[in-house]
Amino acid sequence: MDREKLAGQIEKSTTWLARNLFFYEKTGSTNDDIKQMANEGASNGTLVVADRQTAGRGRRGRTWISPKGESVYMSLLLRPKCMPNQASALTLVMALAVAEAMEELAYGKSGIKWPNDIVMNGKKICGILTEMGLEQTTIDYVVIGVGINVNQSFFDEEIATTATSIALELGKKISRAELIGRILHYFEKEYAEFEKTYDLTSIVERYNQHLLNRDRQVRVLDPKGEYEGFALGVNSQGELMVKCQNDEIVHVYAGEVSVRGIYGYV
Repeated sequence: MDREKLAGQIEKSTTWLARNLFFYEKTGSTNDDIKQMANEGASNGTLVVADRQTAGRGRRGRTWISPKGESVYMSLLLRPKCMPNQASALTLVMALAVAEAMEELAYGKSGIKWPNDIVMNGKKICGILTEMGLEQTTIDYVVIGVGINVNQSFFDEEIATTATSIALELGKKISRAELIGRILHYFEKEYAEFEKTYDLTSIVERYNQHLLNRDRQVRVLDPKGEYEGFALGVNSQGELMVKCQNDEIVHVYAGEVSVRGIYGYV
């Protein structure tokens, strides 16, 4: 990926995001890079993009496979004025931005698997990891890391049943720089809505329109005990509303909870 081309795509797609841009040919983890920058005083909206990661990770400590020159690995620094418990909704804000960008670029039918995966044809193409730095009880920074399988042509057998790339689904390679620019365009737009109330009130309808779990039977993998129910969509706090067999509606907070379809990944 050419840095100047990336910078040009960002400049024409956003008004303030990523004006402080760092591009690395190789790094351990873009989230770790930007957390260090945050602790050193980096500005709101700083973006780190890498062509390859050697220590990428996903939600709940899972390894994120990071081949060179094929995917999007980026992390965005924010300094929101909200409370720590409100910041988790930013994962959903970014997920919506990714889905909207892909829709605009006509990359085929995709959707969101709550809370942080983007899915094409029943397989994962994107994961989002949000981390927070605190000063006592207030937010110092939030880092949103995004990993997208873009131009990979092969996946190991152990993940090939649940993972794919945009190129594999479309049958052609695409511009990673253009995709990043359009994601940031939509994130800037949706983040402005989030800042009005520091929840998803203004965007929850659009998020639910992209939510693949909605109106489906799901299995909630809670450490306290698994259960099944019918997913109704998310509320303004970003919680998944699940109607259980006894008609009780449970509001599922992401945390350590995972959601799977009854008959597959979604």
